[in-house]
Amino acid sequence: MIKLYDGGVYLVGGNKIVPEAEAAGVPELQGACPEEAKKGTIAYSILKAHNQNDNMDKLRIKFDSMASHDITFVGIVQTARASGMDKFPLPYVLTNCHNSLCAVGGTINEDDHMFGLTAAKKYGGIYVPPHIAVIHQYMREMMAGCGKMILGSDSHTRYGALGTMAIGEGGGELVKQLLEDTYDIAYPGVVAVYLDGKPAPYVGPHDIALAIVSAVFKKGYVKNKVMEFVGPGVASMGTDYRNGVDVMTTETTCLSSIWRTDEDTKAYLTMHGRGEDYKELNPADVTYYDGCVYIDLSTIKPMIALPFHPSNAFTIDEVNANLPDLLRETEKAAEKVAGGRAKYTLMDKITPDGKLQVQQGIIAGCAGGCYSSVIEAANLLRGKSCGFGEFSLDVYPSSQPVFIDLARKGAVADLMAAGAIVKTAFCGPCFGAGDTPMHNGLSVRHTTRNFPNREGSKPGNGQMAAVALMDARSIAATAANGGILTSAEQYDCWGNVPEYNFDDTVYKARVYNGYGKADQAEELFDGPNIKPWPSMEALGENILLKVCSKILDEVTTTDELIPSGETSSFRSNPLGLAEFTLSRRDPEYVGRSKAVDKTERARVAGQNAAELDPALNAVYAAIAQIPGSENVDPASIEIGSMIYANKPGDGSAREQAASCQRVIGGLANITQDYATKRYRSNVMNWGMIPFHLKGEPDMIEVDDYIYVPGIRKIMDGDLSDIKAYVIKDGKPQEISLYIQDMTQNEREIVKAGCLINFNRNRKAK
Repeated sequence: MIKLYDGGVYLVGGNKIVPEAEAAGVPELQGACPEEAKKGTIAYSILKAHNQNDNMDKLRIKFDSMASHDITFVGIVQTARASGMDKFPLPYVLTNCHNSLCAVGGTINEDDHMFGLTAAKKYGGIYVPPHIAVIHQYMREMMAGCGKMILGSDSHTRYGALGTMAIGEGGGELVKQLLEDTYDIAYPGVVAVYLDGKPAPYVGPHDIALAIVSAVFKKGYVKNKVMEFVGPGVASMGTDYRNGVDVMTTETTCLSSIWRTDEDTKAYLTMHGRGEDYKELNPADVTYYDGCVYIDLSTIKPMIALPFHPSNAFTIDEVNANLPDLLRETEKAAEKVAGGRAKYTLMDKITPDGKLQVQQGIIAGCAGGCYSSVIEAANLLRGKSCGFGEFSLDVYPSSQPVFIDLARKGAVADLMAAGAIVKTAFCGPCFGAGDTPMHNGLSVRHTTRNFPNREGSKPGNGQMAAVALMDARSIAATAANGGILTSAEQYDCWGNVPEYNFDDTVYKARVYNGYGKADQAEELFDGPNIKPWPSMEALGENILLKVCSKILDEVTTTDELIPSGETSSFRSNPLGLAEFTLSRRDPEYVGRSKAVDKTERARVAGQNAAELDPALNAVYAAIAQIPGSENVDPASIEIGSMIYANKPGDGSAREQAASCQRVIGGLANITQDYATKRYRSNVMNWGMIPFHLKGEPDMIEVDDYIYVPGIRKIMDGDLSDIKAYVIKDGKPQEISLYIQDMTQNEREIVKAGCLINFNRNRKAK
């Protein structure tokens, strides 16, 4: 059972939930008030300790350490060095777990890796070579600790089960830390996740995580808030298991997570040589939360999240009992994803005896590759076979230390003997750079996401596959039945998990730790695909936006804004990567935006923009009809492209979802809402304006122009009511826009044209 409380709650003594409306009748709460009692959360104490501002309503956070991987660290370092950085002022871990494969694209992936190694030497960083560890497992093993805060350029930066508040953000926010600036944010709401009872032996961390995501995502219950895990049920899970639940909190769209800690947390940190990083974290005797998610762990059953979102979750029993109905609904969703460019079917995967045949199983990464999950899968598959049919199983332990211990305990041999392929630490299967299924295939994965096309399919090429998320235990059960969807509840082999023995020998042998040892004489390794960011112009006094895409989907993911998978090799080449922007959602967008950019470049060069785009003559004439704009010189109006989307930015933290728009002429987004804070931050850090639309987008169509007069002055004042004009049939039609609250620095960044310009301007003063 999962229950979401309406309104705030008090937690008394760590185990008694009292809705705020009922507080008057509880003796322990006499005289209590929310404003004081919210200071009793674990989150409050950690945020207060890291806040550089006296005001807790407006946080200015400095983190203890940071982490990036090899599709984000090149751009971050390039931005920071262009902004004047000469060393890493805090421990910064550069892992190589996303672009690990160097089999395609010539030398470019390994060029990025060597850039990372030389950057670690030059600026004093920590470099983890390819195949040694996935980013989040390394941070769990070597960096996380109770009361700390970690910032990462990957959305699944979550170490709450180790007492660390971790946040995944776009590269711009990491650059600010490298420049010794702060992470500025209003104090977030904090929601209690009260765990009660104990999970059944056959229930794994992914089952619990999917149940939570399903309960809260669509309601936005924890959006941009901190999830604080409390209650007696925490103690029913080992820390490795808790890590598996915690990493999936990202899929709720929360800001961060934190768990109460105990002796098991202490044992985990001590085993990893960092016992001094333990301290007990608990809420105060009387604590106020902005909401509460109550979970009776004993009621959670093995789960499956059907395509195309982790929140699309059901129990495996439900799916097996209602196969035709649920598969038909999924096929309808697939039709929308494919947009007529490919066909995806599931009904043909129902066997003659009414079972679901899947084609692939994957246990991998920061969620599935944890020691306890792989051990449980090996225990079930020992002496069994995955079969010699279409089904295959791949297992990726999350780090070499985990792999080493699994090998020493015989688990690797058991998996391989059953037909599983055991591979090195790699995040590829989670984002479409490894183990892409066959066309029309269904893959079941203990990874973090099953967004459309994230497994590597390309509808534009007529190729389509899909992913369902499951726990490693049920994937192993499915593998034991040759790929027939099977719940782990059907087996009785669970809970025999020998104690993990961490051995950091491989880290001592291969990881370069240069923190505090910056060597400015070191030269950064370069390569033909490693390109600096192109120059950006400052915001004009007035702007003219051409609508280059209109997306009415309920949510638009970052994977749709800039596809993952094969595009990863271009992440160090801003203009090369930008060619893929919206390629799987709106293939015409790039051409439209580049045409606008060409027009704007002509204007900046002093040419008549209307010579390149004759439609501008009528647009300028319409602008002259607007009161106050009669005498505006067309040559002074900045021209840029824009995207309308109802709710963009669910998913990855990668800044390229915004920078790719910007480098080919993007100047703004207009939305109803932003799916995540991190995407909105990326938009602002790349100098684009994060507009919201009042009302429905009926008047806005692709190829329309939208004129916003006096925008630079507006950025200095009230953002709540901004007059803009859609130009149609030679006439201006007024629409109302607004911008949610921005910090002063965010306003200045947008006015400067991007974060790099802002930092250069500041340094020049």
